[in-house]
Amino acid sequence: MPSACSIRVRGVVQGVGFRPFVYRLARENTLTGWVLNGEEGVEIFLEGADKALLAFVRGLKSQPPPASSIEEIEVQSAAPRGLSEFTIRESQRRDRPTVRISPDLPVCSACLKDLLDPSDRRYWYPYINCTNCGPRYTVVLRLPYDRVNTTMRDWPLDDYCEAEYRNPDNRRFDAQPVACPACGPGYHLHQGEQDVHGSRQSIRSAAQLLRNGCILAVKGLGGYHLACDASNPAAVAALRERKYRKEKPFAIMARDLDVARSLIEVSSPVERLLLSIARPIVLAPARTECKRVAPEVAPENIELGVMLPYTPLHHLLFAAGAPEVLVMTSANRSSEPIAYEDEEALDRLSEIADAFLVGERPIARRVDDSVARDGTFGPVILRRARGYAPGAVAKVPTERPILAVGADLKNTVTLVVDGQAFMSQHIGDLTHYESLRAFQETIQDLISMYEVRPEELLLVHDTHPQYASTVHAFALGVPSSLAVQHHRAHIASVLAERGEWEKRVVGVSFDGTGYGDDGSIWGGEIFVGSMKGGFERIGHLRTAALPGGDAAAQYPVQAAAGFLAQLDGLPDLTAPPFGFPPQYLRAMNLVDKRVRTFPTSSMGRLFDTAAALLGFRHEVTFEGQAAMWLEQLACAAPATEAYPFPYVDDELDFRPLLQSVVRGRMRGRSGAEVARAFQLGLAHGLLDALVHVCESHDLGVVVLSGGVFQNELLLKDVKSLLEAERFEVWTNHMVPPNDGGISLGQAAMAAFAKLD
Repeated sequence: MPSACSIRVRGVVQGVGFRPFVYRLARENTLTGWVLNGEEGVEIFLEGADKALLAFVRGLKSQPPPASSIEEIEVQSAAPRGLSEFTIRESQRRDRPTVRISPDLPVCSACLKDLLDPSDRRYWYPYINCTNCGPRYTVVLRLPYDRVNTTMRDWPLDDYCEAEYRNPDNRRFDAQPVACPACGPGYHLHQGEQDVHGSRQSIRSAAQLLRNGCILAVKGLGGYHLACDASNPAAVAALRERKYRKEKPFAIMARDLDVARSLIEVSSPVERLLLSIARPIVLAPARTECKRVAPEVAPENIELGVMLPYTPLHHLLFAAGAPEVLVMTSANRSSEPIAYEDEEALDRLSEIADAFLVGERPIARRVDDSVARDGTFGPVILRRARGYAPGAVAKVPTERPILAVGADLKNTVTLVVDGQAFMSQHIGDLTHYESLRAFQETIQDLISMYEVRPEELLLVHDTHPQYASTVHAFALGVPSSLAVQHHRAHIASVLAERGEWEKRVVGVSFDGTGYGDDGSIWGGEIFVGSMKGGFERIGHLRTAALPGGDAAAQYPVQAAAGFLAQLDGLPDLTAPPFGFPPQYLRAMNLVDKRVRTFPTSSMGRLFDTAAALLGFRHEVTFEGQAAMWLEQLACAAPATEAYPFPYVDDELDFRPLLQSVVRGRMRGRSGAEVARAFQLGLAHGLLDALVHVCESHDLGVVVLSGGVFQNELLLKDVKSLLEAERFEVWTNHMVPPNDGGISLGQAAMAAFAKLD
């Protein structure tokens, strides 16, 4: 008498070839039964010999498809039903879905081989894919993941594709976006009043335009890119001017790994990131001898952001003779979200792009490229989007659906369903209308996808009373809400990633701006506590005045006025070597009169002050620019002594630190050496604070989060100092340490909140 069992597999197991894998594994072990997609994952029923059932479960655990991610396998005994074969059944719907949606996948080697094989039916077909690769999140409209629920629903399969789709032994079996040139969508090139039809000719014409120095809008997986020859200074300068992107570095796409190696230092961890399934933009040190990238790509920057081709279209552009290094930046004007709908792109980008390479397959939702780096404490995601979103980033101990709406900068939202925290793709800066619209679309998209009604939700938002994310989330009509303080959410995001709910830690949250408990602008905070017990603020950066409030983040000399007002015996900072502009004197006047000034403990503004003293006197053109400039200046300096940054009476006192910076400049010390001593002083000051706090509270685990901890030089200094004292250090890895990780921290803290 055969035995039987039912198996439920949870994780990223839909849209990644899991059912055909199960089908083949069952046949290999001579088992009967069925497999189907359910709301929670994949459901399996098996009948056969005990030995064969055990072998199946072992294979399920050890040989899953490469793009899948199994979180849990639940096996239960069952009564045999006398089934004679193993089949793949239609998806079932009983309750709302909780299955994890697969992120988009890069084209696999097998499809790439077919793509470039003249004898293959899909030769030069830009939408080639199979169960192991291709679009997922950017084509799925609703769950379960079946073709009728994707943006491919308007392209019926022809007989050839249908046969592959129905054949369990074919790698395109049940691949929902499968198509070929005879039955699927294609590309065309739009330039002025002319259109080039046919994918092959369109792509060849596009490659020629890129060689000629033109700027192209290219439709990809999650939106349009603006592309040009990265070695052509005139083309890159034109793109900067048209896009209103003054100095922020552009991302580039290298033809292959060998070309990438000629651009950046490719360590083993960097190579793993470049070749990972997510295919993110990877930040790495630029090769000093590299001449293949125009200086205009990343002005005054020692790093480059490089990614490899991840769609068939990218490979075809390079095969057609496009320059081997392309600027490949989001198609938008500065700070707006990426354009993803054709009419929107033609309207918004008509004054930027010389031509449009337009794909016919609609994009279900806008998804930008992810950004990652091999950090001091391991790989870290700096912008979580394509290739990662909308993956679950934590398992939160709550049964109630939670919607956390994040911060106003680098916004993401997190939806918790059945305890799984699903984080959205990067949305952007909500002060821009288009980003705010994307924010609203993303919320509706997530709660619709997982069939959550607004009245079921606990809405979690920042404590800032005027955050756009808070104001517009309330428009959903959610009856229950909770405010979570910004810097506590940063610390909570790290603990949520690790599933640490009871561990007491010292949390350090350093960033530019966050609304504090006392209504002041926080940003240099030290906490003690746990997720269950809460976090008590027990230390912080000494408070300074901030003239103009958050607006001072745009002008380092304006921020500097409030910090430098506390220093005695300052020289004339409008004279050399400082050369502060009149705006500094106007800001000092506000501080002196206490007009439009606000108290702040912002570490980000302290960095801005040091940058201003070292020569960064103009307006910043992107967030964190002055701090990045300071870090890169410090990287050029040899080892030096740290400037003093004492921890006294629960405050990190910036006055000796800044006085040392001023004296160093007055004595003719190089800017690089002063910057290095400043950064090293920060690390030593933080060490002193942590030694004091950890000894006082008998703690040994330190959590670091917030935008300041994107500074790799600071992290290296901190790591060496803290590890010498035998502290255990935890940082973000799955979500960004910047405000992109805030929504996860909010959601996690809400799970432990005591609501009225």
